[in-house]
Amino acid sequence: MKPSLALALCAAFLFATKVLAGDAPTPEAKNTVLPSDDFEVPHLEFAAESAYLLGIIGNPNSYEIGAEFITARLRWGVNRNDDSWFRGYNQVYLLGMAEPIFRGPENHYFGISTGFRHVFIRPGWRLEPYISGGVGLGFIDSTDAFRHGQGQDFTFNILTAAGLTYRLDDHWKLNLGILYQHLSNAGQTDPNPSLNLLGPQVGATFSF
Repeated sequence: MKPSLALALCAAFLFATKVLAGDAPTPEAKNTVLPSDDFEVPHLEFAAESAYLLGIIGNPNSYEIGAEFITARLRWGVNRNDDSWFRGYNQVYLLGMAEPIFRGPENHYFGISTGFRHVFIRPGWRLEPYISGGVGLGFIDSTDAFRHGQGQDFTFNILTAAGLTYRLDDHWKLNLGILYQHLSNAGQTDPNPSLNLLGPQVGATFSF
């Protein structure tokens, strides 16, 4: 028997042995198959949200404010541990806000805010709970102090929110939550009648 033929037969025998043992590579083995309860994480999101806020603490005026937010969110860290309460992903965000004041001494507020958001993911759920918080700054058309309005136009803000998003498909989500907003000039004027607001928030999100 020629040496080349003998080598070919040996190679064929070894390959057949591996196939029978289940060790031979298959086309499916080249692809990474995710567990059925794994989740896709958006890289970038844009959201449009509206809120109706009422003054609650610290200011005698019965404020009523409509808030409009346009937000960009960027993924920042993923937790895929099934045993963790924080299974989900983190985001950093930047938002712009426009707020007509329906009731109160002032008429409008414009500002920006930046902060962090965590989305909780549970296996098989389309509902995704979230919490978020951030700080920013803006301008309000302040009025005279005797009406307990804000002491100056330049104002800082704090935003805190919690709620649920409902995943419609791979790109679109609807959300419903509750939003707390604090406006204050950090003691730059005396008096400094801060403003605390609370109310429902709804919106839609597009993910990439």
